[in-house]
Amino acid sequence: MTSYAIEAEGLRKRFGTTQALDGVSFQVPAGRVLGVLGPNGAGKTTAVRILATLLRPDEGSARIGGLDVVRDAARVRRTIGLTGQYASVDEDLTGMQNLLLIGTLLDLSRRDARRRAGELLEWFDLADAASRPAGTYSGGMRRRLDLAASLVGRPAVVFLDEPTTGLDPAKRDAMWDVVRTLVGEGSTVLLTTQYLEEADQLADEITVIDHGRVIAHDTPGGLKRQAGNRTLTVVPVDAADAPVVQSLLAAVSGDEPQELPDGGSSVPVADERALATTVAALADRGIAVSELSLHLPTLDEVFATLTQTPTSSPTTSKEFAA
Repeated sequence: MTSYAIEAEGLRKRFGTTQALDGVSFQVPAGRVLGVLGPNGAGKTTAVRILATLLRPDEGSARIGGLDVVRDAARVRRTIGLTGQYASVDEDLTGMQNLLLIGTLLDLSRRDARRRAGELLEWFDLADAASRPAGTYSGGMRRRLDLAASLVGRPAVVFLDEPTTGLDPAKRDAMWDVVRTLVGEGSTVLLTTQYLEEADQLADEITVIDHGRVIAHDTPGGLKRQAGNRTLTVVPVDAADAPVVQSLLAAVSGDEPQELPDGGSSVPVADERALATTVAALADRGIAVSELSLHLPTLDEVFATLTQTPTSSPTTSKEFAA
């Protein structure tokens, strides 16, 4: 029997006339990463806040490690870590003091709290700034301190609500390593993100929410297969073979191939069988190739197809903070 660390069933939540959640359900097995995607205002953060006991659902239920988030809220809070969209550290305290405060609230001994704080400050590249007030930190540093604070208690379940927003690409890569380490140590992670590459890199499964409803759920590869055609690309070694390659691809797909700057051609195909057919046809004609590839749609294209959102919108943030 599968052990679920996170379970949501029929969650509904309304704010005035706005239906933020309209029957959201999903399950996350222990030790896995669930990526939750959706346009701004889709209901992602509302779902996270309910799961983290910060909001009560109007209808439906949710459990963390088998504990009901309403009836057992206090016990749930001791098993989870939460990082919201905006850093919530105390700017008058130093980095070390912020983490020691969390350790004290979690009933860690002073010695254990200091040891854990030191580990996290090193992990998040904040050790050199540990004695400085958090108010002197850059936005990216405050973000990393906030993430560190959510991990002081070694939570079994970690909610990361757009954790890398505002981080530069290098720090974002480092945060991906943090998520992988957490999972390697046995934690379960629910990750909301506006960076589709992030979900593709980290998530075992992805739930797409739009207008408060789950509109798709699958592995990243499964979602890509749902979204439509694959793209078959062939680049011949001899440029003189380009017309033959184009004719061959047109026969395989039934569509007019697109010419590429490197002398190759690409064409949409319905499924993976087109690759084998193309390989055989190239061999029959004795055509050598420098590239032969079959690509699934990108997760950006999947997102756009499912939500009817332009592919640029989920990843348009250009503001970075060190």
